[in-house]
Amino acid sequence: MIDWTQMRVFDLHSHWGTKRGYRLRTDAELEQQPNTWKSTASYVTEQEMADYFRKHRARVILDLGFTKSMSIADVRAFHDYALETQQKYPDVIAGNWLNIDPRDQQAALDEVRRCMAASAGFVGFMISSGSLGVPASDPVFDPFYKLCQEKGLPVLILVGYTGSGAGLPGGGGVRLDLCHPRYVDDVAIRYPELKIIAGRPAWPWQEDMIAVLLHKPNVWYELHGWSPKHFTESLKREIPRRLKHKVMFGGDYPLFKYERLFADWEADGYSQEILEKVMYKNAEAFFAGIQK
Repeated sequence: MIDWTQMRVFDLHSHWGTKRGYRLRTDAELEQQPNTWKSTASYVTEQEMADYFRKHRARVILDLGFTKSMSIADVRAFHDYALETQQKYPDVIAGNWLNIDPRDQQAALDEVRRCMAASAGFVGFMISSGSLGVPASDPVFDPFYKLCQEKGLPVLILVGYTGSGAGLPGGGGVRLDLCHPRYVDDVAIRYPELKIIAGRPAWPWQEDMIAVLLHKPNVWYELHGWSPKHFTESLKREIPRRLKHKVMFGGDYPLFKYERLFADWEADGYSQEILEKVMYKNAEAFFAGIQK
């Protein structure tokens, strides 16, 4: 039996529980939340969110998510909100992923640089191709990859099925094929020194993702967005074996709560040693020397 009160947690990908930062923005998205994540929206203060992370011994990297569809001018206020909140609760908020539209090239790049310089914690660049409609291998991302490689900072590239847009007409415009691991493979080839984290279980291309993880030494994995009980059998088999040093925990709070995820991870029968690797040791090793 795992004593979760003593387990440290490094959550590589969660969202905001506050009303200002909540990932789902429209009535249609909020109505779909119970169907997709088996949870309902409820908002907390910044202090309550920090207290929840602290209660579970968690350090978390947060993603606003919805900012990728905003203009650079509009997104700055949300970035300032994220950076200021991280500075207020540095013991539990390790940093932020910037989910930003790269097509306004210079303005977007300047904004990423601004946030990196202003942050008291970690700032990384994140790519959600299914929503943007641009594959991660597209040259539009090259300046951002070069910047992160130069700074020694990782990028997070989302793969596989996403709950975003699920159940909405036309899937909310999300193009699932752009979340295929082939694009991660291509980026890893062109930028062999870049630290790449693939985010989410990559179903229905889980075998492809495992192949990339085994083949490319600069690609790691975080598993937000799914309960582990729904992982494919191949992924469950590799977590304690060939991927035991590459898999890291992602919570997807507040869409999922830690209580549920911890119980589901334990129910799958992983050893204490493997759960410690997944929950914090692999992430701490990965981020050693990266965080300020």
